[in-house]
Amino acid sequence: MFAGDHHYISPTWYPGTKEHGKEVPTWNYAVVHAYGPLKVTEDEHWLLAHLNRLTNIHEASSPVPWKVSDAPEPFIRSLLKGIIGLEISIQRLEGKWKVSQNRTDRERTGVIEGLTKLNTPESLAMKALVEKV
Repeated sequence: MFAGDHHYISPTWYPGTKEHGKEVPTWNYAVVHAYGPLKVTEDEHWLLAHLNRLTNIHEASSPVPWKVSDAPEPFIRSLLKGIIGLEISIQRLEGKWKVSQNRTDRERTGVIEGLTKLNTPESLAMKALVEKV
């Protein structure tokens, strides 16, 4: 399961709360579920190769990219003992999202305003998803 943006949605953001009170809190989210056989590996060579690939990708934009080989080899070998590698041969992907798409334009506007007022990175990310609906 790969979770994306998510956020608590207050019933106070819906106009109906003041009008009839028949609103409750909910949670908006975006998620992808991957299905397939899972392989667990603790093979040191596989883990080191994977660690090198990940590090090279994420360090590529640095002015002086750090490399796994910059750390003492015995130190890296000891850290590898705490890493478990996972491989999944993806056979099916299912994406789901609940971002107020079941609400009226008026209700979505209330959610957008509420998320905007919170002004956190999480609330603004969810606001952007709600605005796309």
